[in-house]
Amino acid sequence: MVSFKSLISLCAAAMTVAAVPAGKHDTSLARRHLTLTSSTTGTLNDMFYSLYMEDSSSDTTMTDYGATYSLTWGSDVVDVVAGVGWNPGSAQTITYSGSFSTSGNAYLSVYGWTTSPLVEYYIVESYGDYNPGSGSTSLGTVTSDGGTYEIYHLTRTNAPSIQGTATFAQYWSIRTSNRVGGTVTTANHFNAWKALGLSMGTFNYQILATEGYESSGSSSITISSPT
Repeated sequence: MVSFKSLISLCAAAMTVAAVPAGKHDTSLARRHLTLTSSTTGTLNDMFYSLYMEDSSSDTTMTDYGATYSLTWGSDVVDVVAGVGWNPGSAQTITYSGSFSTSGNAYLSVYGWTTSPLVEYYIVESYGDYNPGSGSTSLGTVTSDGGTYEIYHLTRTNAPSIQGTATFAQYWSIRTSNRVGGTVTTANHFNAWKALGLSMGTFNYQILATEGYESSGSSSITISSPT
């Protein structure tokens, strides 16, 4: 369900820009933002952003302000993944806040990729009416940031990836009690995976992502550190 297929170039976006003094990070939401309605990646206000949509949907819109984004999606889109973060990512501590609401299958997570080996990974903070670990066997748990996360390892065969169609591993940490907001110490998860023999490679992008699959909902997320 969660494969992040090849991203298409930006087809429809509206952008407003105001000058920012050299060396200053623009934190004014009114000054600089993007409204996105099709699959794309890029950088805004020093933050990487990504929007993926499987099948276009007039009901799906991402608004990106840099360290803050909002997403609304409708059930006519098969799969949507949106978020902001870093490219490349790292074993960093992420603090965020916001809201996340869905009527169906969706989740909020730290999401990213590594290469050599090719790995797609999720640290799930909250999900809707479907636990993405359902039907899989937990490899154990990791306790981090005031919660317990179940760990899963899946293999995707001949699936879309950041390197085209490929076979690759998926690593999951899924929080047993949903929350929206707090701190995610990603190194705790990466170290727990490594202790289970789940190797990671060189970091590619890493985002605080909202994903919806054949569902509808909305989210508004702000990353307060690092930015």
